[in-house]
Amino acid sequence: MIGASAGGFEAIKKIVADLPPDFRPPVFIVWHTGADVQGVMPGVLNKLNSIHAAHATHNELIKPNRIYIAPPDHHLLLEDGYIKLTHGPKENYFRPAVDPLFRSAAYSYGTRVIGIVLSGGLDDGTAGLWRIKNNGGSTIVQDPEDAEARSMPESALREVEVDYCAPVSEIAGILTKIETEGIDINAVIKDKKTELENRSTTGDKQAARKSFEMGELSPFTCPDCRGVLSKIVEGGISRYRCHTGHAFSADTLLATLSRRVENDLYTALAGMDESIWLLNHMGDHLAEINQTQEAALYFIKAKETEGHSDLVRGTIKNYKQLTNPKVQIEVNNLKNETKY
Repeated sequence: MIGASAGGFEAIKKIVADLPPDFRPPVFIVWHTGADVQGVMPGVLNKLNSIHAAHATHNELIKPNRIYIAPPDHHLLLEDGYIKLTHGPKENYFRPAVDPLFRSAAYSYGTRVIGIVLSGGLDDGTAGLWRIKNNGGSTIVQDPEDAEARSMPESALREVEVDYCAPVSEIAGILTKIETEGIDINAVIKDKKTELENRSTTGDKQAARKSFEMGELSPFTCPDCRGVLSKIVEGGISRYRCHTGHAFSADTLLATLSRRVENDLYTALAGMDESIWLLNHMGDHLAEINQTQEAALYFIKAKETEGHSDLVRGTIKNYKQLTNPKVQIEVNNLKNETKY
């Protein structure tokens, strides 16, 4: 299982090129792409290795020595020997998203799963990697120093006790090593919560409506549909899911709320500017018909509103959108300062 976002295409190409042509375990890839982006990855990977790569199809039988790639705008899930594609609710604002693939694989195959998190922004894949680790699978994370975008690898390393952290040039070798050594096949952990989440990802409304059975009520609303979010805690990871199926990591939710604050400030600023223009227009009209006292009052109100507008402009100028990686940088800087 490979999950990647920004900067991940080159890392995926390197891993596939380095795999032995007779590598038997099937490889499943989720790379964040836009809904209307043409899927070029299969053609590129087929030039690098004789292992056949193709976009996965719904209800396709899983075969060894194959590379299956999530097609644009569809989640890729695994279920008892078959591939399931769904146009279900986005997770962390992506479809396909990494977490649904990892979560469904861990649920169906337990210790037989190897999860890999590569270069990317924010933290999609962290919760899914935790689930793979918790269900006895193997976990690999690209060394952040080797990644073009280090947020996804750093998040995975921070939240999951991974088995391997390595530059991308070593990952194919690690996969070969794990395959050669063999994997102990134990009982698969099939918990109710993960089952509900998997069904919710497919768009199953009954499962989605049971979101509060997966966690506990939170004070937050879904940025996509305004539905109430339930808080799901696994290990030390908190994430959120609404009753229509949208799901967010804490980092993605923080970034979204922070972005919404800036948007709301601009909305307020636009309303104030329109008020200023209208007040001055009305004042001009009153002045033209010699109602000078009333006109002066409108001009005063316009001036007062302009003062409020300047305050909002100053707030926007100094406002910084928050994400967990940005906060972590400040935390690390503070720790370094206290050392001296």
